[in-house]
Amino acid sequence: MKKINIIFVLMFSVSIGCEKSKKIELETNTSSINSRSQERNDPQRPEYAIKAPDFTLMTVDGEKFRLKDMRGKVLLLNFWGTWCGPCRREIPDFVKLQSKYKNNGLEIVGITLTSGSPDNIKSFMDNWDINYTILTDIEENETQVVTYNFGKAIGQSITGIPTTLIIDRDGYIVKGYIGPRTEDIFYQDLKPYL
Repeated sequence: MKKINIIFVLMFSVSIGCEKSKKIELETNTSSINSRSQERNDPQRPEYAIKAPDFTLMTVDGEKFRLKDMRGKVLLLNFWGTWCGPCRREIPDFVKLQSKYKNNGLEIVGITLTSGSPDNIKSFMDNWDINYTILTDIEENETQVVTYNFGKAIGQSITGIPTTLIIDRDGYIVKGYIGPRTEDIFYQDLKPYL
């Protein structure tokens, strides 16, 4: 029997004349979530892909960032905090990925959770040589609303960070992780979409 590293399982109902349940694997720690399958136009997109909810947040430079403006790019969306040790471990790998694959359409976007003022976050970014987009609240608590909406979309609250989602060029969540991963793991999962 083939050993499968199951870290996260999604349950979906697919309507094809009758209701059937399908298990799919996403790389996170444990749990099952319920959602409906989306129509597929992209042959690379998994059947279980979920449309990512649109949002608007602020970059640390004070510019508005809208998820819908990222269509056509492959997005690695990371929910994280400056105070989070496992989140910090991923930063060098994200920096390398952004440098290597930006010209292939990769955009890495970090949504900071309870990480302080934009100035404090910018200082943290400078110290860690972060070369990708970091988002924060517009006024207050918008990042928490976005986190809640993504949890609702995938059918499981995002309570552990780092949580990272791969969103394809058409805005569908195709893979997810709870906990830190390496550059190689992210690249292998991003590769089909780049």
